[in-house]
Parts: sequence; C-alpha cells; structure tokens
Amino acid sequence: MAKVIEERFTNWQGQDFDEDTLEPSEVAQAIMEYLDCECTYFPSMKDDDPIMAAYNYAKRDSAQEGFVPLLIKADDETLLECLVMNADPENDADIYEFDLKAVTEYRKKMLSAPIKDGKTVLEELTGQRKEEAEDDDMDWEEEILGEMEGGEPNDRFSSYWDDDTEMTYPLILAKIPVKNPWEIFAYLPFGNWNECPDTPELMAAAKYWFEQYGAVPAAMSHDELEFLLPAPVPKEKAMDVAVELYGVCPDVIDQGPEDATVGALADVLRQSTVWYLWWD
Repeated sequence: MAKVIEERFTNWQGQDFDEDTLEPSEVAQAIMEYLDCECTYFPSMKDDDPIMAAYNYAKRDSAQEGFVPLLIKADDETLLECLVMNADPENDADIYEFDLKAVTEYRKKMLSAPIKDGKTVLEELTGQRKEEAEDDDMDWEEEILGEMEGGEPNDRFSSYWDDDTEMTYPLILAKIPVKNPWEIFAYLPFGNWNECPDTPELMAAAKYWFEQYGAVPAAMSHDELEFLLPAPVPKEKAMDVAVELYGVCPDVIDQGPEDATVGALADVLRQSTVWYLWWD
C-alpha cells in the first residue's frame, strides 16, 4: 500500500493533502475488504481533479471491463455498519468482523431476485408522501409541489466535500463488479433505515431512472447518494422526476430550506447532470 501511495503522490504533485489521511484508516480498510473488488484509495485533498480524472477514466472502461465505478466515503463507520447489518444480519459481533461469505451470499440473492417494477415502486413511495402531507394538513399542490422556479444548475458531486476543511473526505473509488448500474445496491445495501428505501426498492428506482434518463449511481456515503446523468432531464419531464425523487428521498425537501419545494427541485433537475439525495 505504501508503494502505491508513493506512486500516486508522484502523479499528484502540487496537490494539497491532509497528510494524516495518506494511509487508509481502519474504517477504510474494512470497507475495502467488504467491497471485495478493485479499489483505489484517495486521501483528503484540496482539489478533486485527480479524483474526477480517475472516476471518468474508470467510467470510460466500465462497460467493456464489466464493472460500475462508484465513489465511496472512506472513513464512514456508519456506512460500514449499514452495509454489515443489511448483508450480514446474523452478525452480532464487531462490525469489523463481518462474514464475507454471508455478504457474498446476500449479493447473489439480491442479484438473482426479480427486479420490482420501478414506476410502481416510485408511485407507491409518492403515495406515502401524499398521505404524510395530508396527515400534516399540508396542501400537496401549493405547499409541496409549488412552482418550477428558483433552481440552480448542479454538475459536480458534493457528498465527498468536507465543508469545515474545504477539502475532500478520504475516498474509495470502487470498481463494483456488476453489469448494470442499479445492481450497485445489491453490492452496497446502504438503505433500509428511516425514510431511506431498502435494497429492492433502490434497485427498482435506479433501474427505472437509468432506462428513462441514463442516471447512474456515482457517489455514496451512509446518508447521501448522488446520480450522474449524461444530460439534464427535459424541462417537460422535470416535475415528474422531482416528484419521484421526493418519493424516494423526502428529506431533500422536508429537511431543506424553508422555501424548498418539489417545483424548485424540478427547476434544478432541468439544468443539472448530478442528482443529490440526502436522508436525515
């Protein structure tokens, strides 16, 4: 590992690093062991150009080589806990002592199961949001949906930035050995808590969004998920997509700014190639 870090450091000369993160932490090592695939570790750095260059290079080769690249927050112990609890539920020991065989069996089970109909799943989740609005005496059309206005374009990942240091978090670029982007969630079952959907729902929604808009899961922490698109969704589809995203991730509106609405999100989506989801 030290030799690999030294080679990369040579390639990243002039970059401002957090030297305390040049070697992967115990959490990062455990996540890479859990991933059980080819991984590249990135220390915390001031400029994400090396990260995005590596991601784009991997994305270029992904289809031919049979993997999907994913950027993962490396020092996220809560993420490791979620992954272990979902894939190895019988584990009652330390999360660092997960059973990789059980994890592998979980992946095989999820990948061999029929995929739910994505549109149906999204409609069901949206229906839950409508019921919640009604229970809270909120007007769906005016207070939740609102007008499609006020949005800013989003074309860069934000989940791996530390606002306090203005540097990236330590990251793992993993080459997830799956054929289809939605199958990432069989490999990394980070959901099934609070309002975050479970693995079958995430797979179904992601499959639908990929087939409709080319959306690919690209960056993940324990409570954040970002999709990358080849182009923004058409303006005439933006409101529908925003409603679907709200169904999957209500916190992006409910825990957002006071004036956050689905319409404002739609105005972001029609201008953006990155979708940002966050669960409280």
